[in-house]
Amino acid sequence: MDVARIGAPKRAPRSSREPAGAIAPLDHVMVGDCIAELEKLPARSVDLVFADPPYNLQLAGDLKRPDDSKVDAVDDDWDKFSSFAAYDAFTRAWLMACRRVMKPAATLWVIGSYHNIFRVGAILQDLGFWVLNDVVWRKVNPMPNFRGRRFTNAHETLIWAAREADARGYTFNYEALKAGNDDVQMRSDWMIPLCTGEERLKDGSGRKLHPTQKPQALLARVILSSSRPGDLVLDPFFGTGTTGAMAKRLGRHFIGIERDPTYAARARARIGAVEPLPAPSIAPFVTAREAPRVPFMTLIERGLLNAGAMLTDTKGRVHALVRADGTLAFENGKNAAVGSIHRIGALAQGLEACNGWTYWHIEDAAGRRPIDALRAQIRAEMAPC
Repeated sequence: MDVARIGAPKRAPRSSREPAGAIAPLDHVMVGDCIAELEKLPARSVDLVFADPPYNLQLAGDLKRPDDSKVDAVDDDWDKFSSFAAYDAFTRAWLMACRRVMKPAATLWVIGSYHNIFRVGAILQDLGFWVLNDVVWRKVNPMPNFRGRRFTNAHETLIWAAREADARGYTFNYEALKAGNDDVQMRSDWMIPLCTGEERLKDGSGRKLHPTQKPQALLARVILSSSRPGDLVLDPFFGTGTTGAMAKRLGRHFIGIERDPTYAARARARIGAVEPLPAPSIAPFVTAREAPRVPFMTLIERGLLNAGAMLTDTKGRVHALVRADGTLAFENGKNAAVGSIHRIGALAQGLEACNGWTYWHIEDAAGRRPIDALRAQIRAEMAPC
């Protein structure tokens, strides 16, 4: 299984032998049953799916606090099913509909609680999806267990899955996630607070508009981890539009499906007020390995470095002469040679190999800095607008 691990590598395949899908409507909220609305979308047109389906909580009655006050629990009709068999049939139907509209390299996230996530996971596998990870969302501020008969339910589970076992080129922005996590690999347990305060949408009476509104931080991490700017994100259970709001803010497109017209209307208004982040702040993270190749000779041709200039090591003790042909001349006692910045850097240190871009430095008005800074200037000019 091939993985696009750096955000937007041009060489990462985005399709298989299947023909490319038609173009889906962008930045659109569809109102209606998710399965019926999904049938209206073209096949193989979506890059990422985030699904927050009904949990089928199976509440038998009102949930009370110790003081006998009622807890505002999820008791809406959309979360009620007559049996596990009915819930399974519904789950199978919407997953099949999502799989049809996913591009071959697309991935799907689905979130749930202990009430439903194990059933969803089994059906995912039965339908041919390939589970990549399960991620635990650890709630920093969970609701307590009021009856004191169970552990406090302080987490929900997300399953991240590829469309099929041999999916190629699915997006996983590994290096960006690691860099943003203090150069430590991103773990599969995410500590993120519940949606509270000003972020929680309210109705006319000041009550929460939707009982299961997810935090923006959770959706941002999902989108940033497994999509790239310009991708199309589908949410078949759109609710109040958190997925769409985060997609727009992060430079992605979205399609939301919501059967409740009130929720859909509030979602549209919410998303309409979102300002996308500036393009440079959401540009794909590119490692040095994936960045455009810039020969050392280019620095001389562009006038950033002159033939005859002296390069030094980081302490200014080792010197090498820049030649007009893009090589370095080095002499130190018995060691005298002409060669590439890498070969001469290795020779100067008595090593087998060396990254000349970081070893050699230039001294100018900006002080002593690696020649890699000059290469970065050229790469910036090469970056797409």
